[in-house]
Amino acid sequence: MPEGHTLHRLARDHTKWFAGEALSVCSPQGRFAASLVDGRVLKRAEAHGKHLFHVYGPDAVVHVHLGLYGTFTVGEPPVPVPVGQVRMRLAGRDRYTDLRGPNTCEVITAAEAKELRGRLGPDPLRRDADPERAWARISRSRTVVGALLMDQKVIAGVGNVYRAEVLFRHGVHPLLPGRDLDRAEWEALWADLVALMRVGVRRNRIDTVADEHLPKAMGRAARVDRHGGEVYVYRRTGQPCLVCSTPVAHQELVGRNLFWCPVCQPARMPVPA
Repeated sequence: MPEGHTLHRLARDHTKWFAGEALSVCSPQGRFAASLVDGRVLKRAEAHGKHLFHVYGPDAVVHVHLGLYGTFTVGEPPVPVPVGQVRMRLAGRDRYTDLRGPNTCEVITAAEAKELRGRLGPDPLRRDADPERAWARISRSRTVVGALLMDQKVIAGVGNVYRAEVLFRHGVHPLLPGRDLDRAEWEALWADLVALMRVGVRRNRIDTVADEHLPKAMGRAARVDRHGGEVYVYRRTGQPCLVCSTPVAHQELVGRNLFWCPVCQPARMPVPA
């Protein structure tokens, strides 16, 4: 599933390409009420976590959640006949974009969009994010940090890659209960998520490895993975840690794969209740 940087990149691009235009909006697949926004001017696109919002006005916001399979493709005129199951097509003067396979594509009101966003945690990529909201939940929770970081009601936009990588970068074991995380550790984790995800928006991929651990510096082969980018532990089960050479560990947590280094992220004794 795309992580938050992907949605913010889409919001940035869609605003740049389409904002201020009266757009042709259709649903070749017939599963989206395109007529409610067809011909209207797009004010802006914005993201919150893994949710994308095309804002046409107070009574019309297109809400998209890509889910596991959703993708946008983009092209230039002339606009071709749709190929495949296109849920939504936007066409402006200079570009068009097709949305296929999303989990959600619906027209809602601004009030409904606000209510939806109110159920999400703070997003490290939004200027209005309040990390204290996330800390308030984490600091009193018995749930492990590895699960809390993936809970979109706690922090919006963090997925499996950022979860694994930010915990490694700060030496935090993913099975540490939230209430045993130090305040200083939380502040460092949040600041790093902000920085890493901003890089993700800019590069349109996830990179988390310091310069001294890059392939050229270490004389190793570059990572080959459909997610792209250089990472420390994500999908590196059994491979040597780039810092200490210990084999990367793996287990399943809440239905998702968890990766960490047992030496760089040592387990701690729990704090007595």
